[in-house]
Amino acid sequence: MLIAVVSTIVVFGVIAIVVVNSPGWPTIRDTFFNRQVWDASLPRQLDAIAVNIQLFLIAEVLILPFALVIAVMRGLPGPVFFPIRLMATIYADFFRGVPGVVLIFLIGFGIPTLGFDWLPTDPFIYGVIVLVLIYSAYVSEVYRAGIESIHPSQAAAARSLGLSHTQALRYVVIPQAIRRVIPPLLNDFIGLQKDTALVSFIGVIEVFRQAQIDESATFNFTPYMVTAVLFLIITIPLARATDWLVARERRRQLATMAR
Repeated sequence: MLIAVVSTIVVFGVIAIVVVNSPGWPTIRDTFFNRQVWDASLPRQLDAIAVNIQLFLIAEVLILPFALVIAVMRGLPGPVFFPIRLMATIYADFFRGVPGVVLIFLIGFGIPTLGFDWLPTDPFIYGVIVLVLIYSAYVSEVYRAGIESIHPSQAAAARSLGLSHTQALRYVVIPQAIRRVIPPLLNDFIGLQKDTALVSFIGVIEVFRQAQIDESATFNFTPYMVTAVLFLIITIPLARATDWLVARERRRQLATMAR
């Protein structure tokens, strides 16, 4: 432990000395680490990041069940369900293949242009819709991997007890699969939290858009550093929680093998 602490201090200390003594450090300091700009921008960005958190929470609540439905649709057996499996596959491939920023523009600006009176006009709603569509495709693949990791004998045993295919999925397969995929789900939601910044392209005033506004007013990039720090404060605890869950699952598997 002592060696690790000392080596870490030495490495980061050398990096800091090299950066601070570089010829362009005064310019970097004034452009990216201006204290006055930081203090002026921080309160506005703290208010704006509440929008990102709202986007994240609303989208997450919608993604979890919708992605599970997509995953189940892709696993339906028999030729009669082939069209459903095909639609679920096309959905997952499309929304995983098209860049998120492109979908933001297509949906955020395309759907309102249809001109229907009943369509919402709030860009926040379209931001939620795009995030749900994109991340449901990714999360459905996580769910599907978890479902396929359950040994077929589990479903066969449930069917032998008189359960239907749907009941076997609901009571036997899916509960086990969800426990296995919690760590990768958290990884996806870390990405979701960061990608809430994409909705700024359709006019939502969230933390990244607020940083752009502050940068335009001050001609200084310090507001972007404020944004980066705020995202780190949110995502690092999620990353550590993911590591803890992975380690716990590994210990559980080792204990099961030891038996």
